[in-house]
Amino acid sequence: MKYELILIRYGEIALKGKTTRRYFENVLVNNIKSALKTENITNAIRKEWGRIYVFTSQIKESIDVLQRIFGVTSFSPSLKTTADMGAISDFAIDISRKILTKEKSFALRITRTGNHEFTSQDVAINIGSDIVGATHAKVDLNTPDFELFIEIRNENAYLFTKKIRGIGGMPSNTQGKALALVDDSKSILAAWYLMRRGCKVIFLNTNKSNIDVLQSFMSKWYVESSIHTIGVKENIYESLNQKASEEKCDAVVTGHTLNEYPSDSLSDISQLKRHVEHLILHPLIAMDRNEINVKCEEVGILI
Repeated sequence: MKYELILIRYGEIALKGKTTRRYFENVLVNNIKSALKTENITNAIRKEWGRIYVFTSQIKESIDVLQRIFGVTSFSPSLKTTADMGAISDFAIDISRKILTKEKSFALRITRTGNHEFTSQDVAINIGSDIVGATHAKVDLNTPDFELFIEIRNENAYLFTKKIRGIGGMPSNTQGKALALVDDSKSILAAWYLMRRGCKVIFLNTNKSNIDVLQSFMSKWYVESSIHTIGVKENIYESLNQKASEEKCDAVVTGHTLNEYPSDSLSDISQLKRHVEHLILHPLIAMDRNEINVKCEEVGILI
């Protein structure tokens, strides 16, 4: 199926006040534009209340990018038509004929925003009847072989067959700044959790061997940031205080866990809290070794 656009949804942004929401939407749009530009994907982006649309002929490549944009909860390659029952039916039949046979079942999932002469139930009944007439497939609302989503928004309608899960969270660079202490590749995961919450992260690296992993990680997640590497003889507490102040960070994040040597980790955390002037966060503290390894693989951190 040759889709012409990707319909993008976001989550927490929609809970914000009108002015804040508009700001976050604009940041998210700019982040999407920047990532697509990095991958040389030609596109045009349109935004309306509650949805972002990416128009592009490079759908497959764009899907790969959008799965790594913080703030995107889900998205769907879509076909666009007018909010007219006849036009919607033509598109729905065309899509269904490519997939359905009389041995298969289907369900329509309808959502509608705006003022129309019909209800969502009207759409489901009429379009469903047209699809049955064209394909002889059966309707099954509980366990269908095929789902067709129809989203009607004011004067337009969008048809799609799947919702692809995004990474969620908040758009990058909307929630303050943190300094991440990177002493091994797994500790980068702690920084990732802050990034997913919208924080801009500055990296303080204690081992030159981590640099390639960090650069690969930033490239994968379309992050632009600074990497400061300190020598083994430098005082870690002084370095954390200095860089956090220089970069005007709101917090320091570390990759401490309670897996191998809990007493050592707790001692390290105690010393950090005693000597570091900023708020200290430990996102991995309740995760076991297997959870961390699985998440690192999922996020693309080489360990």
